[in-house]
Amino acid sequence: MADAASNKASSSGANKKVGGNTLLLGRFEVGKLLGHGNFAKVYHARNVKSGEGVAIKVIDKEKILKSGLVAHIKREISILRRVRHPNIVQLFEVMATKAKIYFVMEYVRGGELFNKVAKGRLKEESARKYFQQLISAVSFCHARGVFHRDLKPENLLLDENGDLKVSDFGLSAVSDQIRQDGLFHTFCGTPAYVAPEVLARKGYDGAKVDVWACGVVLFVLMAGYLPFHDQNVMAMYKKIYKGEFRCPKWFTPDLTRLVTRLLDTNPETRISIPEIMENRWFKKGFKQIKFYVEDDKLCNIDDKMDKFDDIESMSDHSVSESDSEVETRRRNASLPRPASLNAFDIISFSPGFDLSGLFEEKGDEARFVSGAPVSKIISKLEEIARVVSFTVRKKDCRVSLEGSKEGVKGPLTIAAEIFELTPSLVVLEVKKKAGDKAEYDQFCDTELRPGLKNLMREEPATSSSSQIPSTDPEPPQQLPLDIDSPHHIPSDTE
Repeated sequence: MADAASNKASSSGANKKVGGNTLLLGRFEVGKLLGHGNFAKVYHARNVKSGEGVAIKVIDKEKILKSGLVAHIKREISILRRVRHPNIVQLFEVMATKAKIYFVMEYVRGGELFNKVAKGRLKEESARKYFQQLISAVSFCHARGVFHRDLKPENLLLDENGDLKVSDFGLSAVSDQIRQDGLFHTFCGTPAYVAPEVLARKGYDGAKVDVWACGVVLFVLMAGYLPFHDQNVMAMYKKIYKGEFRCPKWFTPDLTRLVTRLLDTNPETRISIPEIMENRWFKKGFKQIKFYVEDDKLCNIDDKMDKFDDIESMSDHSVSESDSEVETRRRNASLPRPASLNAFDIISFSPGFDLSGLFEEKGDEARFVSGAPVSKIISKLEEIARVVSFTVRKKDCRVSLEGSKEGVKGPLTIAAEIFELTPSLVVLEVKKKAGDKAEYDQFCDTELRPGLKNLMREEPATSSSSQIPSTDPEPPQQLPLDIDSPHHIPSDTE
């Protein structure tokens, strides 16, 4: 590894050389340098156990502390935890030693979208596809109160399938930073992509600023050059402020109208994200991406439904009662026996050796004891899901319930798994996998617990809704994915 990691290896012994490469904390074989900034370096690495390629960013703790960027990092942690989307570069985990912080990130093989544009303008179909994916990701961020504020082709990466991934949330902000006037006031961004209201320094709407930047990106993809350009930065700012640009002759009328609305200097009349998604040019060939989170990983939904045995359709899929019964019987015939719990599993449910903890709950996890058949419990979970329009996914004795509403922290996702306690008793373990805790608690109180009540085994010392506390530790705090770029305008402190 380069000096950032090798220095750390010598100071802590956390890293060691294996076959010419550095083995980071015994888990990742670190390879070539991918890029660097003032506070961090990014390397390609390989997970020794899985063989998966990742990108690892190495941050110098001392530099972060000296620069007073601790609050900045904490904010970006919060942001990255909110925006898990197929078109956004993901942060998998964070590791740290005394001197360094390591971010294990998704490795996007295709490089920057900027490299494609540098070779010349794109075909309309390709530009439309990238723009659609960009708007999908930005819409997802805005729904969670996150505003990127530095969208540009250099921050848009392409994976091996040619799909777009938004990266570098180093200048992004959250709605909590909005001042009493309802606006942001930090002057930041990249000169050629900055919105006129940011230049005015009178406060701006983060969503409108991102839409403007998306408009500049679309223009660049289709034209091959910037709409506002001048060797003199101040002269370029004047063009931006006045909205002085011309669409080339190869732009279709529909595209010209869309770009004109995107680059409207008045944020009040500028097109909004919902309006973009209803635009005729945008909608051509657009396919809304569907995904869910399982085992802390993003999974795309296979629209072909050829895996129907493992994945249920959306909850509004209409099935008659008789057909449903036939389907249930067919599934139950091949339903495997749930995994058994041994004495150690049972003891681990409760602090110490007090088994009364079997009938309590704590945190984002709950357990219910029942004498009902596995098939009946799964059917009841499906019934509860239909009532609240949740998507259901089943595999063996595991069920995933996924909300359709876009909450503050994304759709609520709940995992349920059934274990055998005795030949006549089973334990249903329920965990929040994604989403807001308040939404999860409300779902458990108003839907899950009442719905399962009749299936729960009566216990003399407890209520019929029997839960077990979680002994899992709090999830580790994630730190930011951020490399300082010379292209950035330095931001003030919010």
